[in-house]
Amino acid sequence: KRLRQVAIFLWQHPSEVALGTIAQVAEQAGVQPSTLVRFAQIFGYSGFSDFQLLFKDRMKGSWPDAQGSPDRAEEPNVDLHFLNGMVGACQASLGRIGNNFDIAAFETMVDHLAAAELIYVIGSKRAFPVTTYLSLTLSQQGVRNVLVDNVGSTALDQVGCITPRDAVLAVSFSPYNSITPDLVAVAHERKARILAITDSTFSPLVKLSDTWLEVVEQDFGGFRSLAASLAVGMALVHGVVARRTD
Repeated sequence: KRLRQVAIFLWQHPSEVALGTIAQVAEQAGVQPSTLVRFAQIFGYSGFSDFQLLFKDRMKGSWPDAQGSPDRAEEPNVDLHFLNGMVGACQASLGRIGNNFDIAAFETMVDHLAAAELIYVIGSKRAFPVTTYLSLTLSQQGVRNVLVDNVGSTALDQVGCITPRDAVLAVSFSPYNSITPDLVAVAHERKARILAITDSTFSPLVKLSDTWLEVVEQDFGGFRSLAASLAVGMALVHGVVARRTD
C-alpha cells in the first residue's frame, strides 16, 4: 500500500521530487524516508538520491538555467519562460477534463448539492483557495453554505451540526495529509451526502463519497495549477443555481 502511495505521488508531483530532500518528499508523500529508499531499490538504484536524478534530469528542460551570465536574472524572457510554463500547465490540466470527464458523476453531484438544505464546503492547504472561491460564489448566488475554514482550530466544531439533509463538497489533493479526510469522515457518520473533487482513486475521500470527480492538475517548476479544479467547481456552482432556479 505504501509503495503504491509513493508511485502515485511521484507520478503526480515530479517537480517536488526533483527539488526536495528525501525528508521533504517523504513528508509530502505521507510515508517514511525508508519507504522511498525501498521504492528506489526495487528499480535497481542504490538509494533515493540516485533515483532522484531521473527527476532532476526531467526538469532541466523546463526550469530556467540559473548558471551563466550574472545578468541572466534580469532578462525578462526568464520570467516569461516561467509564465509560459505555468500557462501551459493550466492548459494541460484543463485539457484533461475534456478527455476523461465523468459527466454522469458531475450531474449526480449537481443534483445532490441542489437538493441539500445546507452545503458545507471543505478543503485545506492547496485546496483551500478552491473551496474559498466556491463558497464565495455560492453565497453570491444566494445558495446557503458554510465554508469550513478551521479558524481557531474549530473545524471539527464547524462540521458538528451537519445533518442528513445537508451535503458536503470536499476538495482534496495528494498527499492527502490535511484535516479534510477527518472532517469528511465526521460528515459521513452524520449521514450527509458527500461529494468530492480529488486527484486519484487512492484518495481517502473516494471511499467516503457518494459521488466524486477525478481532477488531475499539471505542475511546472514545482508549482501546481488549480485551473481545472476551479473550472469544475464553477461548473458545479452554475449547475446548482440552474437546478434551484428551475
